[in-house]
Amino acid sequence: MRAFGMYNYLHLDSWYQDNVYYVDQFGRVMNLSVTLDTALQKPREVFRLPTDLTACDNRLCASMHFSSSTWVTLSDGTGRLYLIKSGKRGSSASEKWEIVFNEELGSPFIVAHSVSFVKSDAHSLAVLLLRIEKDELDTKGSGFHVTLEWVTIAEGKEGDHRYEIIKRRVLQGKSVPHYAAIEPSGDGLMIVSHKPFTFMQSESDKLEENDDSKVSNEKKDPLYYWQQTEDDVTITVHLPQDITRDDIKIHFSPDNICVTLKDQPPLMEGKLYSSVDHESCTWIIREDKSLEISLMKKNEGCRWTELIIGDTRGEFIMDPSQCSEIAESLMHLTSEVMNPNPDKEKPPCNAQELEECDAFLEDGASLCRFDGDSLKITHIINLGSNQYLFSVVVNPKEMPCFCLRHDVDALLWQPHSDQPENMWEHIATFNALGYVQASKQDKKFMACAPDYSYAALCECLRRVFIYRQPTPLATVLYNRKEGRQVGQVAKQLVATLEANDPILGFQATSERLFVLTTKTLFLIKVNSGN
Repeated sequence: MRAFGMYNYLHLDSWYQDNVYYVDQFGRVMNLSVTLDTALQKPREVFRLPTDLTACDNRLCASMHFSSSTWVTLSDGTGRLYLIKSGKRGSSASEKWEIVFNEELGSPFIVAHSVSFVKSDAHSLAVLLLRIEKDELDTKGSGFHVTLEWVTIAEGKEGDHRYEIIKRRVLQGKSVPHYAAIEPSGDGLMIVSHKPFTFMQSESDKLEENDDSKVSNEKKDPLYYWQQTEDDVTITVHLPQDITRDDIKIHFSPDNICVTLKDQPPLMEGKLYSSVDHESCTWIIREDKSLEISLMKKNEGCRWTELIIGDTRGEFIMDPSQCSEIAESLMHLTSEVMNPNPDKEKPPCNAQELEECDAFLEDGASLCRFDGDSLKITHIINLGSNQYLFSVVVNPKEMPCFCLRHDVDALLWQPHSDQPENMWEHIATFNALGYVQASKQDKKFMACAPDYSYAALCECLRRVFIYRQPTPLATVLYNRKEGRQVGQVAKQLVATLEANDPILGFQATSERLFVLTTKTLFLIKVNSGN
């Protein structure tokens, strides 16, 4: 149900303005492109799926994704994938859909995401396919698992313009991902899900892995231990028996350290977490044959989270006083008692005030980034009670953004796979949306405008709710309770569709909302352009 029952049948082509597509029951891909509200055209057919869809029994819905401004990935729901060169879309003059690649890829799937990129001078497309499959080994659970297949298709070399599959990798998990997207470069993958996903290995990979694991299984002791205070860092290294004072060479610089013993390769070398006063750094050999190095921090009070950037061979030892200090500094965020001092103006929280819709599922989701080469997780973030709400494409050249509930608000995050220091950027806030959406028991789809001017959600039938961002008031308005003047008001609108058919698709652009039912495509004008 979660994977295919809530599927959004309306596809927004973010590369062009106000351009939407859907596949009808005859396998026709229909397009509606809006330029003027006064001159609305009927949806037009741009492509027809070659297979007879009625002949397939366990077919899923047809799905598509716009990989670039001229490429489309399309699935007919029977397990066949099409790569289509579309030309410039949205106008009948330049839009011509032609199949460049089509292949049967096993059991039925839907296209979750796709990207188009150039790698080693060849044009490639990476596609993410979502399937639910029977799990013979799972006797205690549901008997099914979710697979995400990451397929890379590339153009043949030297003048051979045929496209062929060059890589197929499969991830498996026990819950349907809320969000799954490939990075624009095709080098990695980000997934938000309740249960973890892992790559399934082919036999050849397993053999290599076994050789590696034999080596790494013997647990190594840390190479060094380090401690810190407000103004210095102390490193302790255990020395081999035959090392004397003359065998030790240590080079300090403001941002780097290099420690060598005898003529061996450096024992420790690299960029320090933060700058040090290198002229005040010292080292001594203790009685127990250990080397002790003292670094003076340039920025006093700055807590280091690692010693040498990227070096995991050491172990940080925290003394008890620091533990209690950190615990104290975090005390204001948590509290044993629900309301520690009730006389304060704003009590933090009162259990009686929490409504049923505020109770989250116990196990929060997590956000993981997988590296495409090593197939390992490079980042993992536990989202805890920050419930996933929806995703939206703000810039088609970037990954889709995802919206998370933070307390009563909803915050929009833009992934930047090419910026390791700023991999997830907070780009917009929808005030109180987290709270409001929780009370809508019948909600089916949520979306927001790519310019963040409004958020919207729809129920399974008829009703659409639109939440605008706060805007300045033209008239004077006072808050009666507090007697203060109100500068801005955020408007809420409700639209009721003149149809009783189930809503199957929902997409938002900066000016319009598109709502697809089984029989009708509705357009709601939300913002009149400038």
